[in-house]
Amino acid sequence: MLSLLSWIRGAAMAVALSCVAAGASDHWSFRPVAPVEPPAVKDAGWGRSPVDRFILARLEQEGIRPSPPVDRAAWLRRVSLDLVGLPPTPEQVQAFLSDAAPDAEARIVDGLLGSPRYGERWAQHWLDVVRFADTHGFEVNTERPNAWPYRDYVIAAFNADLPYDQFIRDQIAGDLRGQDAATGFLVTASVLLPGQIGADDVSKRLARQDALDEIVVNTGQTFLGLSVGCARCHDHKFDPITARDYYSMQAFFAGVEYGDREMRTPEALRMSADAARMRARVTAIDAELTRFEAMARPGETGTNRTAALRPPVSAARNSDRFAPVRTQRVRFTIRKTTNLEPCIDELEVYDTTARNVALASSGTRATSSGDRTEPDRHELRFVNDGRYGNSRSWMSSEMGKGSVTLEFPAACEIERVVWGRDRNREFVDRLATDYTIEVEVAPGTWRVVADSTDRHPMDAPAAVRLAGVLESSLTTAETATANALLAERKDLEGRIGKVTQAQMAFAGVFRKPDDIRLLHRGDPEQPRDPVVPAVPVVLGGLKMDRETVESDRRRALAEWLADAANPLTARVMVNRIWQGHFGVGLVETASDLGRSGTKPSHPELLDWLAMEFVRSGWSVKHMHRRIVLSATYRQSSRVDPVAATRDADVRWLWRFPSRRMESEPMRDSMLWVSGRLNLSMGGRGFDLFNNRGGLTGFQPVESYAGDGLKRMIYAHKVRREREAVFGAFDCPDAGQSTARRRESTTPVQALNLFNSRFTVEQSEAFARRVASEAGTDPARQVQRAYALALGRSPTAMELAEVVPVVRDHGVAVLARALFNSNEFLFVP
Repeated sequence: MLSLLSWIRGAAMAVALSCVAAGASDHWSFRPVAPVEPPAVKDAGWGRSPVDRFILARLEQEGIRPSPPVDRAAWLRRVSLDLVGLPPTPEQVQAFLSDAAPDAEARIVDGLLGSPRYGERWAQHWLDVVRFADTHGFEVNTERPNAWPYRDYVIAAFNADLPYDQFIRDQIAGDLRGQDAATGFLVTASVLLPGQIGADDVSKRLARQDALDEIVVNTGQTFLGLSVGCARCHDHKFDPITARDYYSMQAFFAGVEYGDREMRTPEALRMSADAARMRARVTAIDAELTRFEAMARPGETGTNRTAALRPPVSAARNSDRFAPVRTQRVRFTIRKTTNLEPCIDELEVYDTTARNVALASSGTRATSSGDRTEPDRHELRFVNDGRYGNSRSWMSSEMGKGSVTLEFPAACEIERVVWGRDRNREFVDRLATDYTIEVEVAPGTWRVVADSTDRHPMDAPAAVRLAGVLESSLTTAETATANALLAERKDLEGRIGKVTQAQMAFAGVFRKPDDIRLLHRGDPEQPRDPVVPAVPVVLGGLKMDRETVESDRRRALAEWLADAANPLTARVMVNRIWQGHFGVGLVETASDLGRSGTKPSHPELLDWLAMEFVRSGWSVKHMHRRIVLSATYRQSSRVDPVAATRDADVRWLWRFPSRRMESEPMRDSMLWVSGRLNLSMGGRGFDLFNNRGGLTGFQPVESYAGDGLKRMIYAHKVRREREAVFGAFDCPDAGQSTARRRESTTPVQALNLFNSRFTVEQSEAFARRVASEAGTDPARQVQRAYALALGRSPTAMELAEVVPVVRDHGVAVLARALFNSNEFLFVP
């Protein structure tokens, strides 16, 4: 009886859901964007923008009057915080208030949109949506050291007003358009990498499905505003997206792997050429140093030693020179390490012409006794790939021992092996201290050409260690020459490491696509019919063959997403832009325009904005101008009790909805007014914690200098770890997409902002700036402090109350109060 009832309930649910799905295809967001004219209004004198007519028509329909305009200084502060995330300077405020020209506001907006600060502000909105971070996430949460080029691409794209349709194409298929960093979009999410996945095939298949799912979810939410991922295990319960649609979307990305890729931008190509020149010089230096190097004397011990010991092994670089020998195979065997499994960063073998014959690019094949692979690093293929650094090294699978064998394409005459633990000099653990180097002189017959027996021990005196590769019997002149060459080589190797790192971007690696099948209940162990790359049926007819190559799949999807005829693309983006200015979009659920999302408050305005967006050439800056120069945006934020009873959430925009600054502009603004903000742009992120990735133990940095004073968008973002002070202000942790930041109010926020070392240091810097600009008179100091922090002069009452405090306790106390005031923290 119970099973029959369960069957009846299930059947009823299925019928209900099929009814939902049947009507879902006629949902407003799936219909084409239709041309719409701004409505007629009774009060024709309010506002001159088409935006205002849509807003006013709804207010008149509801019997509500719009609010009066805000004062000009408050408008300037509002638009500055909105567009660049920084308050205007006192000089900018004064110049604007003195400018009576009718185009004064338009020129202010153009200046803000033309500032490099604009891209830094609006890129943050985008990075929230795509969940950008500098670590891989999940339990291990290791560093993703080359994620930042994508962040810099987004900033540059907003600053250049890159047409949004091209912005889409870049992020889906930028590698085909000379924009390698842009495809970082595809791999922004958390991922399990080799070493975090179980060794069994079942675990590997599940991890691969999870990785592809993140790409599909990211694409669907970001560009289409749809929860496509809900169809992974079954047909979508609300939207007309089937499980087959989901796996067909997955097929577009079936050849995408999470990983670093070398960039081919003009800057990257220049750096690559620089690196090649530096490597050539290092090779030349090594050839010159050869005459100073001691020959290896394998097998020598204290009883049969014939010459002075060679220097002890070094984690950075070791050279083993021996008499020329002809061979096709070299074996490096480690018998003991300083600790743990041995690690080798680049095994180089030089012939008698000083050419490195060990490079994989030259056809040399590497094998080993066993490999320990860790996430995004330590693979056998890295042992001879010609690139330095811990992340490009090999690690043995055996504690304290292991071996690597190199086989050249053909026999050659070699005379030197160079190796290290970390050629970039960052790591010193896992160093081989007892080793042998052998060559195969006949099939199956090996001869030792070098080992560690003739080296000083690790605890040798400093003078011995500093001798490097030098013979102890060199003349003074020879020693000076050799030391100069060693110093030059060390500098070059460090520069090569930095340049090589700068050329890489965590932007996906592309290969032959997987065979994608419809999975029953989303289970990789229950594959059903094969699927081909195709978009959801309800949205179009793009469908490709199974044989379509990887790059063509992504190119076709990018073109479909960026097509002006796509009913969702323009609507989703203009809604995000509107949200950036008013705190909430016309559709409140900015990443869900489907049936489970909210309805638009002004549907005709949304479509008008979408059409205007496409007409403008997909210009984001054009849409900013349309919005911030409107009377709607210029309204005061004062509350009208009558209107508030009708529309408490201000969805009809009868006033400007004031809101608190977000974490990033809050921190940036404190640095800005204190005179400490570092405006240098781009590059590797500065540290917020003592670790850049890992399981636990993230101790926050409390005091900043140099790059740590850059805008917060340039911080190294550790996934699932909130910044110590400003993380409390609802700053996303990049674990999930954040379409809209919620605004909470907690005691921790007040404690952080008043008592943190960051606030204290910026307050002291603010006081120093005020003293240098206003002198020692307390009244003038108060006036300058208000002008810098709030963009206005203090009232007579404020002046009377604050001057005695400043006289007795200093400007730093006033600065802390100003930083904690609503007037400083809120967009007016």
